[in-house]
Amino acid sequence: MRKNKIAFIMLVISLIAFVLSACNTDEVDAEKDGKIKIIAAHNQTSPDNPYQVGLLKFKEVVEEESDGKMEVEVHAGTIGTEESELVEKLQLGAADVVLASPGFMTQTGIREVDLFSAPYLFNSYEHWLAAVDGEVGQEMAQIINEKSDNSFKLLGYWSAGVRHYYGKKPIESVEDLEGVSLRTQTSGVISDFWKATGAIPSGIAWGELYQGLQQDVVDSSENAYPFFVQQAHHTTSNGKYITETAHDYTTRFLLTNGEKFDNYTKEQQEIISQAAQASVVAEREATMKQDEEYKEKAIADGAEVNEIDRQPFIDIATPILNEFAKEIEVEGLLQQIRELEE
Repeated sequence: MRKNKIAFIMLVISLIAFVLSACNTDEVDAEKDGKIKIIAAHNQTSPDNPYQVGLLKFKEVVEEESDGKMEVEVHAGTIGTEESELVEKLQLGAADVVLASPGFMTQTGIREVDLFSAPYLFNSYEHWLAAVDGEVGQEMAQIINEKSDNSFKLLGYWSAGVRHYYGKKPIESVEDLEGVSLRTQTSGVISDFWKATGAIPSGIAWGELYQGLQQDVVDSSENAYPFFVQQAHHTTSNGKYITETAHDYTTRFLLTNGEKFDNYTKEQQEIISQAAQASVVAEREATMKQDEEYKEKAIADGAEVNEIDRQPFIDIATPILNEFAKEIEVEGLLQQIRELEE
């Protein structure tokens, strides 16, 4: 009798475990046509933007590798031109893959990622690659996933080019920035850096910047060639002088919802991961190519480009970066990045 009772209890436990296991296997539902649909989005509206190149490659690989069983719908600014909109849609399930900057990700409560926004964190594109494609990148991906409770899973690191100064006059030294209004972030480590150079950060909206430069509302700005040349900022009176400060080798996060990713089958997860890596290669190549192409276009359109000794800028940035890394508790990551430079 006792043996029968024990056997019955074990059977009940097994059934409960089976039911719970089945409940946790909440696989992603297919559409009426039998396909798994993935909504992928970035916030840039230009069809020539490298982000579009990257997501189209993602779409190509997903659909090819799944034999058409998975379908990717790419949105270029059509479901949100602000990163906040895209990340919110990712959290709510209205988007499946989005692109976000380190600066915005801090607004989600993950302060550590803002390290990648800091001026002169990287001294070259090769230095940036060594960091994001190595242990530093792996550690940051883990931080994003854990601090978001699996709301965000990093699929890859994209680039948004190399950011430079452009304004109403060229910069020959740090002293030339004294009193110059510059469109950039008005708070945080980026603002702290520009204030330390003598510049005055201005928060004018990106969509209003062309008019602001043209009408002398702001003296200057900073961004990568593909972004400001596509917007014709270099054709304005306050945008024609470009000084290659190379103060930011930029990072962008290709994100998906971790919880939803876990609900894909193993095969589907592998396809998405493979497509993400292909998109990383395609987007980076497009960005590097466009950096050169749009620099040439700017010069052809009458803009003037000059190089500058970056060391005085680096000397200003270093103590600011040290203090910032301590504040957001990533001193170890900063040290790893600096060691990769050697």
